[in-house]
Amino acid sequence: MTTDELDPLIHVPARLRIMATLAALPDGDTLSFTRLQGLIGLTPGNLITHLRKLEDAGYIDTEKSGTGAASLTTIVLTQQGRKALDAYTAALRDLVDGL
Repeated sequence: MTTDELDPLIHVPARLRIMATLAALPDGDTLSFTRLQGLIGLTPGNLITHLRKLEDAGYIDTEKSGTGAASLTTIVLTQQGRKALDAYTAALRDLVDGL
């Protein structure tokens, strides 16, 4: 097992925190952007950047409703994202077990 087998998209600490936080929810449950931001402590701009990368990979879905001050963005972990996180954690366990 090498670190090459770890998903580089998830391996970034901020994205790992995002994925782990969303994975702690029951399947299909969402978090609001502001709640996720509060839980993981990223700035809005930084969080947006990481969410965009995860969404481009199909690991999360975001949905924006409303406009202006009344807008709400929700984030959900996709089944593909859950599988990717499961594979990542299994690869990490294998790496640690091999030490």
